This record gives sequence, C-alpha cells and structure tokens, in this order.
Amino acid sequence: QVQLVESGGGSVQAGGSLRLSCAASGYTYRRYGMGWFRQAPGKEREGVASIYTGPGSTYYADSVKGRFTISQDNAKNTVYLQMNSLKPEDTAMYYCAARISYGGSWRDPVQYNYWGQGTQVTVSS
Repeated sequence: QVQLVESGGGSVQAGGSLRLSCAASGYTYRRYGMGWFRQAPGKEREGVASIYTGPGSTYYADSVKGRFTISQDNAKNTVYLQMNSLKPEDTAMYYCAARISYGGSWRDPVQYNYWGQGTQVTVSS
C-alpha cells in the first residue's frame, strides 16, 4: 500500500516561511516524479512544483518561482517544499503526489497516481 503523508502546514503572516514535507512509503517500484499541488476553496487544483527523482529536474508554477523550492531526500523517501515570502494568495490545501511514469505535463493532476491527504497553509495579511 503506497502512502504519502504531508506535514508542515500551518498559519503564518505574509512574508513568512513554511516547509512542507511529504514522506512516501510502500513503494515496490521506482517512482518517477513527485509533485506539490494546491487547491483553494472554489478553485481547481493547481500544480505548484514538481521534481523528477532520477535527474532531479525541477519545475515551478510562475506564481511561485523564486519563492518556493522543491527538493528531495531519496534516502528518506521524502520530498520537501520550502515556501518563502508567502502571500495571502498562497492560502490553500497543499497536496503531495507521486507519479510512476513519464509523459504529460507535470502540472496535470491526472498524471499522478498517488496522493496524500493534504496539509493546510494559511497566510494572513
């Protein structure tokens, strides 16, 4: 049973920082990519950042470039999302996801096979 468990969410003021973690377990095959998505009330789920576990290539939404950093610790099967200079518009439920194949856009939730339960991030002005 594959499990993704997020942690690190919380409430911060604008300009603050948070680091999200996603611990993966139950893999019996090599995963190809991990992503962070977010969903605010009444909005669609959007891709925030992604990393391919082999080459370590990273991808970011324009709205978070320069502020967020995705990284991985393969020894711990954990992916991180460092979020700096947070803005109220970053408020959302953040989800970790894993994909087991290449192809398609990293931004497309359909490309991901496994999802965590989400962790709430709230940024106040």
